Amino acid sequence: MFELLYSSGLRLGELVALNAGVHVQAPKAPRRLPATLDADQVASLLAISGDEPATLRDRAILELFYSSGLRLAELVGLNLGDIDAADRTVRVLGKGSKERVVPVGKQALAAHSDWLAVRSELARSGERALFVGVRGRRVTPRTVQKRVNEWAKRQGAPTSVHPHMLRHSFATHLLESSVNLRAVQELLGHASLSTTQIYTHLDFQHLAHVYDQAHPRARRRPSE
Repeated sequence: MFELLYSSGLRLGELVALNAGVHVQAPKAPRRLPATLDADQVASLLAISGDEPATLRDRAILELFYSSGLRLAELVGLNLGDIDAADRTVRVLGKGSKERVVPVGKQALAAHSDWLAVRSELARSGERALFVGVRGRRVTPRTVQKRVNEWAKRQGAPTSVHPHMLRHSFATHLLESSVNLRAVQELLGHASLSTTQIYTHLDFQHLAHVYDQAHPRARRRPSE
């Protein structure tokens, strides 16, 4: 550098201003793929027994997360009447106060019905929230996160589980079955299809595993 300054007659500030490297952008870091549970792991997690009000509430919460792919804030914000059992749908308020209607599965509807039957044992009079805590008021996001992970440990999950992992699993399993990215985008409430496309990487991993296990040219010979 000193030789360049001497030979060019430039000041240090002028030399820095000529640095072509300032226009070079660093490569983007690869986007981390979201962690998911496979179908068997989800089934084990949801196989919760017990008829205590808190247990029935938690089972309904877990079923709804996986059945409809809700965000944590969307689930906590649900009120009585937001789930239409006859229509098998749930109306949620997503990001940007955008409302969407999402299907609800049979098992989630059954768990929801079981919870409603005992909800009055926890809920305070006049409370509109669908899911309430031990104090009778709307359950907090932190409580839901804690309960989800506690149940994961009890049910023998191989890793810690958070609500968004169930949303990721919901999206991934739908793509594995339908390969309909646009439909998954609508169900998740993504404003941009590019946000949903991360799940195609997870889906490809699944397909690649199936290929390796099933294709005659992919399987290794015993002697290899």
